[in-house]
Amino acid sequence: QVQVVESGGRLVQAGGSLRLSCAASGSIFSINDMGWYRQAPGKQRELVAAITSGGRTNYADSVTGRFTISRDNAKMTVDLQMNSLKPEDTAVYYCNVQGVVGGTNTVFDSWGQGTQVTVSS
Repeated sequence: QVQVVESGGRLVQAGGSLRLSCAASGSIFSINDMGWYRQAPGKQRELVAAITSGGRTNYADSVTGRFTISRDNAKMTVDLQMNSLKPEDTAVYYCNVQGVVGGTNTVFDSWGQGTQVTVSS
């Protein structure tokens, strides 16, 4: 009932920039936390950046100062601006949205399908 779709992943050269977008849709009463995670081959999925409904953010140490997370509550979207990209940033990036289903007291924790980001050296 709640869908999450990412877009924007592509091949980019080291030092370049990329903006990922994520849109939530469906029967949603409220959205609480939104975040971006990534998973590289052979590695655990890790939190990249997260933002609360009040706009509080946190970032992985490896991306602090280079990445910026933002959200538009009216559009139910969350973006990740990625600057000064490094080959180590190569991974599948996943959007996560948490909230309450419309017309219910049921919480949801939904993930997108992932979008591939490849940074070439």
